[in-house]
Amino acid sequence: MAGTVITIRDIACYGYHGALEEEQALGQEFRVSLELKTSLAPERDLLSETFDYREAVDLVRRIMEGPPRRLLETLAEEIAAGLLALPGIEEVKISVCKPHPPIAAVLGGVAVEIRRSRAERQS
Repeated sequence: MAGTVITIRDIACYGYHGALEEEQALGQEFRVSLELKTSLAPERDLLSETFDYREAVDLVRRIMEGPPRRLLETLAEEIAAGLLALPGIEEVKISVCKPHPPIAAVLGGVAVEIRRSRAERQS
């Protein structure tokens, strides 16, 4: 399928997610990165003919700054469902990263990455 991929890296959010009680009490920074495949192909230099990626950033922030979740996987799935409901988005790749997890010796963070498509949601 022909299309365009829009990449948005490191959307910074503060949330109260995690399996540990202190994570849900104190909160922490999260980083979300997206790859959005769209079938929209603008013929002119007009935002109205393509996907306005500000919508994706707003959706991510609402979910990440919303009610606490225990799992990064749950957050990624909620983001995927929301993005695939937007017009023009056919496939998504989502990475939800906890840059400073409460795990000794982990310096590079912990992330979950998923790929989902509109087609698999419809079948």
